Amino acid sequence: MTIKLTGSIDSNNVNDFENELIAKLQGYGGQSVEFDASSLDYISSAGLRLILRIRKQFPVMSVTGVNSDIYEIFEMTGFTEMMKVEKAYRVVSIEGCEEIGRGANGKIYRIDRDNVVKVYKNANALSDIQHEREVAKLALILGIPTAISYDVVKVGDSYGSVFELLNARSFSKILSTEPEKFDWCVKEYVDLLKKIHSTVVPEGKLPDMKETALTWAEFVKDYLPAEAGEKLVKMVKDVPHDDHMIHGDYHTKNVELQNDEVLLIDMDTLAVGHPVFELGSMFNSYIGFSELDHNVVKKFQGFDYETSQRFWHDTLSGYLGTTCETKIREVEDKARIIGYTRLIRRTIRRKGLEDESARAEVGFWKARLVELIEKTDNLTFSFNEMEVEAVIENLPEVQKFVSERLKSAECLPKAKMQISLAVEEIFVNISNYAYKPDKGTASVRVEVKEDPVSVVITFIDHGVPYDPLAKDDPDLSLPAEMREIGGLGIFVTKKIMDDVAYAYRDGQNILTLTKNL
Repeated sequence: MTIKLTGSIDSNNVNDFENELIAKLQGYGGQSVEFDASSLDYISSAGLRLILRIRKQFPVMSVTGVNSDIYEIFEMTGFTEMMKVEKAYRVVSIEGCEEIGRGANGKIYRIDRDNVVKVYKNANALSDIQHEREVAKLALILGIPTAISYDVVKVGDSYGSVFELLNARSFSKILSTEPEKFDWCVKEYVDLLKKIHSTVVPEGKLPDMKETALTWAEFVKDYLPAEAGEKLVKMVKDVPHDDHMIHGDYHTKNVELQNDEVLLIDMDTLAVGHPVFELGSMFNSYIGFSELDHNVVKKFQGFDYETSQRFWHDTLSGYLGTTCETKIREVEDKARIIGYTRLIRRTIRRKGLEDESARAEVGFWKARLVELIEKTDNLTFSFNEMEVEAVIENLPEVQKFVSERLKSAECLPKAKMQISLAVEEIFVNISNYAYKPDKGTASVRVEVKEDPVSVVITFIDHGVPYDPLAKDDPDLSLPAEMREIGGLGIFVTKKIMDDVAYAYRDGQNILTLTKNL
């Protein structure tokens, strides 16, 4: 039953008002009563006592359309804790407004020069709005530049949050209208991403993205070959817990430039977790959704597919701090596994298997997902480690990766040359002998230590056990005709590095080189 409250309810008229209520409620057999307070101008403690008496009779009670002044009275007297009390929201129209952003749960429109409104897809979005305001405040406290909603409004059949974003432009807008700023956008975009991922979130403040990703994998498992499905679930489960922040929907429509300050918006997807979950979502925004229909990214982001591909690649390169294509592909493939898993689940849950074009998309994503799962052992990655096929043709990529990792160490030219020589000798040795006559992979890890300042390079392979340090050094006193050919690579490496150590553990050859700087 809905009862309209009008005018004033105070000590002078409360008895008359109570008699009217009793008459209306007489014979009503339900348990729910809603008071429509949209025309209520004033209420005193006498009126509050009356509402409380009615609340004791009807356990499900709500008061809706309350103006801000009266809502404050309900809130200070604890009524908002006892029953549902909803404010009256001003109505905002988005007709003719420019869409400047889009996220998983809503769209963002500019309603005037100074303000934007995020309109939620969910018609009953008040709890979503409250959640986003809370996590946005948390992000701001933790140092992430963002805008905080200052008002909640009614937009059509749903609700919206209003933000002050004076003259703000999304990175999508900048990329589509000012292509000369492409490199600047990449740098700023990457810098903000690194800031987000380096932010530690207090325990329990944000959801764990791994748990969400696991539901995706469990769902998709039933649509994949059994072995691939089980491996997918296991790889997600094996991703370690990470308490660093991830945005969850990080793309160029959710990054704004306002008065030379870069701001992150659309904060309702904030979570904690390993960066691979963020990169999976990013892959979908730039590539995944658009692989079969390149017009999708144009409609969504405002720039063409070629720009989207380049932006994704250069973002990965900047984020990983390398131009090594092998390393970039390694991390991209892990992101693609997460991305395709999410796309498949999303499409099937939206009854995509009943539509011919959607079925084609699902088939396309499944084929690539299975192929990636077969050649991937885990979903984690390190900024300082790369894995490549142990073939000599990959030596330039290994050298490039090591060289880029050494930039922070400020090596002298001689040390750089010696490290490069040692890397070549060891990688070529692994390529020629570790898996012969088959092929396998080698991992190369580069670490810069501070006390003392040194570079530690570790090579790991799964080839036949072999300790290169067990071999005797060549006899340099012998004439050329009596010298053995070979063995000089390890000898030179031991001479130019400050320490060389070998271990065989868990079926792996592990060779560690240390160079003091």
